[in-house]
Amino acid sequence: MLHKGNYPSSYQHQPVRLRQKAAEIANDLIANGVDENSAAETGLRKAREFFLNRASKSSRINPDLPAFP
Repeated sequence: MLHKGNYPSSYQHQPVRLRQKAAEIANDLIANGVDENSAAETGLRKAREFFLNRASKSSRINPDLPAFP
């Protein structure tokens, strides 16, 4: 399980909210039998997609909002 202080090196320099979301997604994948390395990679990719999609929806509503957390 990934948790605060036990992140893969690819997570280290990511924004806190992105890192937390990636760990949440990765932990769900691990709980469903995905190996930790694959789960960590997928978690980071899916977290980026989550925030990009969220930012894109926010930008359509209010273009003055920041695009990323």
